[in-house]
Amino acid sequence: MANIFLFSCFVYLILLFANDVEAVNDDIGFYELKRGDFSVKLTNYGATVLSVILPDKNGKLDDIVLGFDSIDDYKNDTTYFGAIVGRVANRIGRAQFTLDGTDYKLVPNDGRNMLHGGPKGFSDVIWGVGSHDDHHVTFIYNSVDGEEGFPGDVAVSVTYMLVETNKLAVKMRAMPLNKRTPVNLALHAYWNLGGHNSGDIFSHTIQLLASKITPVDEELIPTGEIVDVKDTPYDFHKPREIGSMFTQLPDGYDINYELHDLNPGHLKKVAVVQESVSGRKLELWTNQPGVQFYTSNMLNNVKGKDGFVYAQYAGICLETQGFPDAVNHPHFPSQIVNPGDVYENIMIYRFTAAH
Repeated sequence: MANIFLFSCFVYLILLFANDVEAVNDDIGFYELKRGDFSVKLTNYGATVLSVILPDKNGKLDDIVLGFDSIDDYKNDTTYFGAIVGRVANRIGRAQFTLDGTDYKLVPNDGRNMLHGGPKGFSDVIWGVGSHDDHHVTFIYNSVDGEEGFPGDVAVSVTYMLVETNKLAVKMRAMPLNKRTPVNLALHAYWNLGGHNSGDIFSHTIQLLASKITPVDEELIPTGEIVDVKDTPYDFHKPREIGSMFTQLPDGYDINYELHDLNPGHLKKVAVVQESVSGRKLELWTNQPGVQFYTSNMLNNVKGKDGFVYAQYAGICLETQGFPDAVNHPHFPSQIVNPGDVYENIMIYRFTAAH
């Protein structure tokens, strides 16, 4: 996968200096990865996952990610279905931060705060295509100095790859070219293991291998605390149904978990999600310090694939990431990347179905 990324960056730089990037970026394409009866469809608009299709315990194929039928719906989307979000995923309080003595004013799009990179973040641009075959595709994007208020040019790449049996690997990489800048990318896929059109996710069982969260205020901006989840509705150390303690929450789950990090930067298991009717199980590994667990609280009767209407709590997101608003909390893991250094967010999904 490293060779694929280097090749993609090389191709991108050739296009960049040939002033041909706009020609590449005007073309929206669709790509299918397939291995047996496991398939993933993607588009270079937002480097977005359109579908993930795999069998249940009886061999029945279902699409297990929420989404739309039309690319125009993705262009008008406010849910970030299946997209790569950045330059900085999650929220930045008051859409501002200070770096090396310079105050940066960003473009707010969530009240006075910035969410997922601003009004035109990475989810709302057309990416170039570096390479692709039946088992992988690499999307590439050049984020320019001043884009949504962020400093410096950044070369970005995301590779989706099918590996072994029913495993999907996602590698997000970014390299600042000329200024120090924050980088925090995330995949904003909404999962429903019963099938995208099977209703709410309350009966899904989840185990989160994390013991602390970063609490938020009424604007969903971290307070700066890092607190233990033991004996709270946020404690998923032992597997339990997602809906089992919903009545103790104001409005579902939308919180960043600090992940156990015995070997910083190495892959660690994050979560196990199971759905009993289909028998499907999702396991997730990452190298990131945090994961946002979100139960689609803000979905509001969104018309999706095949005309199905997604109500509140129709899917779950597990967004591996740096901590929200880390640029304004020095004790959070830093998201500042130096020119020439490479940021990397790796996710490995393994899907199985119990018979």
